[in-house]
This record gives sequence, C-alpha cells and structure tokens, in this order.
Amino acid sequence: MTTATGVRLVDATRDHIPFVAWVVMMANRSHLPKGMWDFMIGDDEAEVLRYLEALGDTETLHSGHYSLFLVAEVEGVPAAGLCGFFENELPGETMLAGAAEVNAKTGRTAKEIAAGWERAQSIMALTTLQHAPGAWVIENVATRPEFRRRGLVHQLVSAMLARGSERGARTADIGVLLGNDPAQRAYEKCGFEVVDEVRNAEFEAAYGSAGARMLRRAL
Repeated sequence: MTTATGVRLVDATRDHIPFVAWVVMMANRSHLPKGMWDFMIGDDEAEVLRYLEALGDTETLHSGHYSLFLVAEVEGVPAAGLCGFFENELPGETMLAGAAEVNAKTGRTAKEIAAGWERAQSIMALTTLQHAPGAWVIENVATRPEFRRRGLVHQLVSAMLARGSERGARTADIGVLLGNDPAQRAYEKCGFEVVDEVRNAEFEAAYGSAGARMLRRAL
C-alpha cells in the first residue's frame, strides 16, 4: 500500500530481517540506553542484532518473527516498523521456544543464557499489565531517527489496527514505558487511552524507567 505522502507500507519479507531486528532492539530500548535484549545478549550491539536477526527467522512463530511485521518504506528505504498479533495465538512460550532455537544454532551456553536472564529478569515485573481477552496486540514499534516526525507510526498503527479488525478483534492494546512521552502521545493520537500502569523499583534500578502503561482502544 502506497499512501498519499509517497510512503509504502509493506509486509516484511526475509529481506527486511536486518531492519526488523533493529526495530525489535530499539522498541525494547524505548527511550532508554538499554532494553531487554541488550541485557539478555550483552553490550555488543552488533551481537544483539545478529541474535535478533536469527530470532526473526525461526521455525517457531513468535512476536519477534519477521512475518508479523509491517514496514513503512520511504523511497524504498525501510524507515519504520511494528508488528501485530493475538496473544492467545502467540503467548510468551512461543518466544521462549524461538529463543531456544537461536541459542542452539548460535551455541549460546547454559551459563551465558542464565547470566543474561539474571541481568534482564526485572522485566518480569511488567507482566502484571494484562492484555484484554481477545485484544489485538501491537508491539515492537520503532522509527529510524532520520525518518521521525513524518507520521509514519500513525500510518503503521492505523494499518495494523485495520488488520486486527479484519481478523475479528474488537479491542487493541499497546504498551509504553513510563517516560516515553512522545510514544504515548503518538498512540493517543491513534485513539488509545491509558487503562493501567505498573511501577517497580527493581525494574527502575536496572532499566531506568519507573514502569510501564497499557493503552487500549476499541476497534
């Protein structure tokens, strides 16, 4: 789909996997220096991206798989992306299965996996934010810096909401870390409203954000 502004919205292909990996990394960082994958994999950004590229093309379908992503291209250049899915179809266990595939392929040792989880585990404090039953979940939203403030997120979110509605969803959810006010404003412009919030001192000490909010809208 090409919009009036010349932006082309396309379903991600395997050619987009490096970009999707970047989107997942940056979406998890949000406005912070590090996100979950940095803690899990390590401080070498190239290594994090290699891991996420492998994760994006596993046999197991999960929320980081390239096939779930919609990409906004500007003059053929991938500029922004996000994914959408039903949580009941892709629960957290599918991500764990996908990660297990990558760990086996890359030779990550049990010690490395355990150390990464130890560094990242305070992210679990945010799991008290629950999606509405049957909600269409939008996740992993990120835009390259040089393409920001062009309305790409609004176009992507609108298109992904339409996709959820076509699949029968009547509600959509999206999350945001506390402190990422630009992202929250962008989602509110798309019709989302804050419905829940969680704060956790352990998460804040590790990640640098006090917690997260869940935003929701009807479809």
